Amino acid sequence: MRRLYAGTELIGSERFGVEVNFRAVTSPLRLPAFRLLFLGRTISALGDAVVPAALTLAILRATGSTGALAVVLACAMVPRLLLLPLGGVAADRFDARRVALTTDLVRCAAHLAIGVELLHAGPSLTHIAVASAVGGAASAFAIPTASPLVAGTVHADARQRANALMGVTANISRLAGPALAGLLIWGAGPGWAFVLDALTFATSAMLLALVRVRHVPVPRRSIRDDLARGWREVRDRNWYWTSLVGHGVWNGAAAVLTTLGPAVAVGHLGGEGVWVLLLQAGAVGLLAGSLLAARVRPRRPVLVGNLALATYAAPLLLLALAAPAPVVIGAYGLALAALGFLNPIWETVVQEQFPPHVLARVTSYDWLVSLGAMPLGYAVAPLAARAWGTPAPLIGAAVLVGVACAGTAAVPSVRRLTWRAGSPADADLTAGAR
Repeated sequence: MRRLYAGTELIGSERFGVEVNFRAVTSPLRLPAFRLLFLGRTISALGDAVVPAALTLAILRATGSTGALAVVLACAMVPRLLLLPLGGVAADRFDARRVALTTDLVRCAAHLAIGVELLHAGPSLTHIAVASAVGGAASAFAIPTASPLVAGTVHADARQRANALMGVTANISRLAGPALAGLLIWGAGPGWAFVLDALTFATSAMLLALVRVRHVPVPRRSIRDDLARGWREVRDRNWYWTSLVGHGVWNGAAAVLTTLGPAVAVGHLGGEGVWVLLLQAGAVGLLAGSLLAARVRPRRPVLVGNLALATYAAPLLLLALAAPAPVVIGAYGLALAALGFLNPIWETVVQEQFPPHVLARVTSYDWLVSLGAMPLGYAVAPLAARAWGTPAPLIGAAVLVGVACAGTAAVPSVRRLTWRAGSPADADLTAGAR
């Protein structure tokens, strides 16, 4: 029985209580192909969550230079951004499962190389930077495969739950990853964190090898034509490209908060512990939002999602005003809960609204805009803070978030977009295990 409440659908039965709800939420795991995909992505996400802290400490231990750390991070980020559209073309053209499996193996080799290098007494920054660039390039081809793989292993009426489950495990990994990283770094050394991540990529590749997903053939064109076709699909849907602009602004604002927030926390809110609590509140919020997305289905999903993102203006303004720490922490947790709710909803809408043979390309443009806005935020925030004081860029970012979200919500196609009924063709796209 479905029940409407305040413009949303509650997914699953409300009649038999929590046990039935839990079974409904986890129902995609009864599909063999998705179960293997879910297990592989979960293991890989936990390994990925360990790496950032390990890399930071390893480079600082080896060189004592934040500049060296910036070089290594840039070596991973630049190829990831530049190659994302090509990754979308590859996933649409050559089968997302095979592309994902190949990129898992490449990243396994790259992270194993970094791990072995860090286990040596004098690790080479050049070797680490090159391996990071290889891993970043592989990520550019891996990221666009995520949406087609879910769409290819789960029926349309269960995709929102499937996307929410993916979000739940990713956010649990964000919570558990730093603790596991700490144990590995202080107990065995940062190199072992990369060895662990390499093993998770190898495990994910083995599980993907068992998944069977029906690939929709794409007519052979030049890479340029494939890129142009993907862009036309984006451009022809006002609700999509305007939302991408809003997402880019949000991510740029998030970079401003990440850059300036620690200084505000240390200088005005009570110290480093406040910043750590804020980050943990954000991780808990992401998890709570993902769990909510498994149960609630807004009737106008893109409109609700963009309005929810506007809540991020609150922690930006509160940090600018140096509000009491509990208020800032609570606002940040709620804002990240809104993001955790939006992500599975957004992914489900995109999987529903775009043809399967262009899905990887359009999602690659989404990631390109979102990830590309963050370096701009990182660069502008300290410059603006030095010129006009720390509150100015925080307030400016808050205003931009509010304007972008309100502007997107004002677009007619955003307000009108609702869910489609399930298509019989969905059954052909759902496959099993080998």
